[in-house]
Amino acid sequence: MGQSAPIDVLVLGAGPAALCIAAALCERGVAVQGLAPEDPTAPWPNTYGIWGPEVDELGLQPLLGHRWHDTRSYFGDRLATPAMAHGIDYGLFDKTALQQHWWTPCQDAGASWHRGRAVAIEHDANGSVVITEAGERLQTRLVIDASGHHSPFVQRPDEGPVAGQAAYGIVGRFSAPPVDPGQFVLMDYRCDHLSEAERRCGPPTFLYAMDCGEGVFFVEETSLALAPPVPYELLKDRLMRRLALRGISVEEVQHEELCLFPMNLPLPDLRQRVVGFGGSASMVHPASGYMVGSLLRRAPALAEAIAAGLQDPQARGQQLAVQAWQALWPLELQRRHALYRFGLEKLMRFSELQLRAHFTTFFSLPREQWFGFLTNTLSLPALIAAMVRLFVLAPWSVKAGLMLMQGRELPLGLRMLRP
Repeated sequence: MGQSAPIDVLVLGAGPAALCIAAALCERGVAVQGLAPEDPTAPWPNTYGIWGPEVDELGLQPLLGHRWHDTRSYFGDRLATPAMAHGIDYGLFDKTALQQHWWTPCQDAGASWHRGRAVAIEHDANGSVVITEAGERLQTRLVIDASGHHSPFVQRPDEGPVAGQAAYGIVGRFSAPPVDPGQFVLMDYRCDHLSEAERRCGPPTFLYAMDCGEGVFFVEETSLALAPPVPYELLKDRLMRRLALRGISVEEVQHEELCLFPMNLPLPDLRQRVVGFGGSASMVHPASGYMVGSLLRRAPALAEAIAAGLQDPQARGQQLAVQAWQALWPLELQRRHALYRFGLEKLMRFSELQLRAHFTTFFSLPREQWFGFLTNTLSLPALIAAMVRLFVLAPWSVKAGLMLMQGRELPLGLRMLRP
C-alpha cells in the first residue's frame, strides 16, 4: 500500500489519553491524525472518578455524571466501626460527555482516525513512518503513543516486578443499599467477612462504592497494589462475601467492571523518539491509581511544547521528541514520581492491620496535604513535608514498616536526588 501525506502528529490509541492529547493539539492548530483498532467514538467500558476540587479548578463540572458531598472511608475491622468523613466532594465522569469533550475539538479540526494496529515504526532525521498491520505507511513528524501501558513502542528500563491495582466491580441493583443514600465510600477496609487466616496472610483488599441514584449502586472490591496482582476471582468472592455478611444480594447486574493496571512502572526513556502519554508514559499515580485528572492538567503543557517545536519546519524528529518528553516529565515531576514509587514499595508489604493504621493516620493529615498527595498537586518540598508529618503521627506499627528497608526502596530513594 502507498505512503500517506505527511502530518504533524500521529496519535496511537483511542481511549481517554489519546483523545485528551489529540484535542489539546488540535486546539493549538496542530495537524493530528490517529491510529487505533477501535473507533474513537465507541463507548468506553470503565468508570473514571475524580475529586470535586480538581473538576472545579478545571471548570469541567458539567462533565460529571454524579457528584457526592458525603464522602467517607472505614478503616476499622468491624461493621460497627464509625466512618471517617473526608469533607471533600468526589465525582464520577459522565463517560459519554467526557469523550465528547475531547472528540469535538478533533472533529472541528478535521482530525481523522485510521482503523488498524501499528506493527512497526521507522524513524529518520525529519520524522517517522508508522506501518500498520494492513501495510499502510503513515508519515508524521512526531508519534505520540497513548495506547496504554502495554505499548511495545515506548521503551522503559526493567526494574523488577510491576505492581498491579486490580478490581472487580458491579453496577446494578441490590436487595438492600450497599451504602447509605447519597454516599460515596472511597475505602472500606472492614474485614469481618474474612477468616482470621485470610486477614493475617491474605492480600488486603477494600470496598470502593457509591450510590448512583434511582436504586443503582456501584460496588467494587479493590487491591491497592500487589505483584503479582490479586486475581479477579478472589476479588469477586470477597465482594460477594462482604455483601452477604450485610444481608445483601445482587438482584441485577447492569455492568461488570474488571480493572487491572500497573501502579509503579518506571519512567520511560526520556530520550526516545516515540513520545508517550497516559499509561504508556507512566502517568498512573503510583499511590492512588488515578490518571484522568493528571491527563487534563498535563496535556496543555505537552501540547504547547509540541506546537512550539513544530513551528520550526527544520526541527528534527529527535529534537521534537526530547522537547515533548521534557514538557511532560520535568525534573520536579520525575522526583515526585520516584518518591511515590518509594512509598508504594512500603505499602505493598504492609499487612491488613498496618494498612488500616496507615490510612487512618494519612486521612487525619490536614486536608490540603492528603488531597494534594492523592492528586499529585503538591510541590516536592510540600510532598516531603506531608510524608514526614505522616511518619511522625503514625503509630509504631506503621513506623516500623516505613523504616524497614527491603528490596528496591534504597535505589528508589536515591532516584529522588538523581532521576
